[in-house]
Amino acid sequence: MKIGERAKGFAREPLAHFLIAGALVFLVASWRGSTVDPADRTITIDEAKVTWLARQFEQTWQRTPTPAEIDQLIRDYVKEEVYYREALRMGLDQEDPIIRRRMRSKMEFLASSEVESVVPSDAELQAWLDKNPARYATEARFSFDQVYLGPASDDAVRDAAPAALARLKRGEAPGGLSKPISLPASLDDADTDSVTRSFGDDFAAALAKAPIGSWIGPVASGYGLHLVRVRKAEAGAKPKLADVRQRVENDWRAETLETRTARAYQALLDGYRVKIEKPE
Repeated sequence: MKIGERAKGFAREPLAHFLIAGALVFLVASWRGSTVDPADRTITIDEAKVTWLARQFEQTWQRTPTPAEIDQLIRDYVKEEVYYREALRMGLDQEDPIIRRRMRSKMEFLASSEVESVVPSDAELQAWLDKNPARYATEARFSFDQVYLGPASDDAVRDAAPAALARLKRGEAPGGLSKPISLPASLDDADTDSVTRSFGDDFAAALAKAPIGSWIGPVASGYGLHLVRVRKAEAGAKPKLADVRQRVENDWRAETLETRTARAYQALLDGYRVKIEKPE
C-alpha cells in the first residue's frame, strides 16, 4: 500500500483525529519552551497566563488559589522562565539525551492519552464480546450430592467404588457410604468457580458432563474419589452487551491500546524519510 493511501485510510479513523489534536495541544503548550527567543529579556505575565496558572493550581489542589498563592505562582513561573531562557542561551538544550527522552515521553504520553480517550462504538464492543464469549459468560450452576470414598492413591478405595456405586443406584442412603471429610455432602446452586475452588477442575468438568438424577463415579477431586449425583444443572449463558458493557470496554481498551498506539506512531513515521548510514 502506498504511503498516501495508508494515510487516507488512517485519517478516516477516529484515532487519527485524536492524535492530531494531541499534537496540536503539544505545539500550543510548547510556546513557552523552544519557541522563546533566548535574546528576549522581557517576561510578560498576562491575564491568560495568570488564569492558566490558577487553573493548574485548581486541578492539583481542588480549590481556588488565594491572592497570595497566585502571587507565589507568578514568582515561581518567572523564576522557571529565567532559568529556562538562560539554559537556552548556554545551549543546554542541544543534543541533550535527557531532554530528548523527556520530549519523547511527552509525545508518547499525548499519543497514548488521546488513544485511551477514543470511545469504541457498540459494533466494536459487540465484536469484542463475540470474540471473547467465555470471558463474560455467566457460570454454569449445579445442585449435587457427593459421597467421599477416600484417597485416590488407595487401591482398596478404587476397588470398592463400583460396589458402592451400585448400592447408591439401588436406592441406599448415601450417608452410610461416605467417609468423613470437611466438604459438604450436598451443594445447591453452586457456580463452577466455587465448585472448582472446593473440589478441583476435574471434579467441576465431570459435573458438566454428568446426567441429571443419576449417581456416577468415581469422580476425582483434590481430596480423592467421590460418587456424585447432579440434581440440577444450569448452563452458563452469554450476556447481553448492555449487561457487561463497562467490563467489555475496559478489556477492549487495555488490549487494543498497544496496537492503536503503534498505528498512531506509524502514521507520524510515514511523514518522514529515514536515512541510515552504518559504519563499514
